[in-house]
Amino acid sequence: MVGYVRNADPPVRLVLEREKPRSTAAATRPEPLPPPTPEAQPVTPPPPPPPPVAAAPPPPAPEPAAPEPVQTARPAPREFAPIPEIRTIHFDFDRADIRASDAAILDQNAQWLKGNEMLVLIEGHADERGTNEYNLALGERRAKAAREYLISRGIAADRLTTVSYGEERPVCLERNENCWKRNRRADLLVKPQ
Repeated sequence: MVGYVRNADPPVRLVLEREKPRSTAAATRPEPLPPPTPEAQPVTPPPPPPPPVAAAPPPPAPEPAAPEPVQTARPAPREFAPIPEIRTIHFDFDRADIRASDAAILDQNAQWLKGNEMLVLIEGHADERGTNEYNLALGERRAKAAREYLISRGIAADRLTTVSYGEERPVCLERNENCWKRNRRADLLVKPQ
């Protein structure tokens, strides 16, 4: 049986095999092999000892302490994240074209992005049906379709990045159409420029 581990990054493939039943007849053991004889290895002389290191001079006498400047913690660079103002779009089975209802969502997303200088990561996703390779390609087509639509609505191309996760990041794990249609999507994540 061959399968894949879900949500593994990088993908992990599992191969399961049945163990053959053991015979109930008395098993004969083969004679043990003699221990291996070591092969002659050339002997290399040990490396010469390192040269002696001179002791460091004693530190100078401390000067009167000046007040240290107050340091504030710098926030870590923010990663792309979903926000409520930017909505996900969905796709029909085995399709990457933008549906009318999702075009309206992308129009709203574009309108918000015009007023907010944010970078956008568009993640393409697929349901679990199909091969991993096919679903990665389908997710990429979906992400690119959303990107091209946003560009056509006036969003600068250099603000938009795409990535495909194929079937690797489902939002629903049940094996039915209601779940699969939720996984056929393009998520739009943002971060400040």
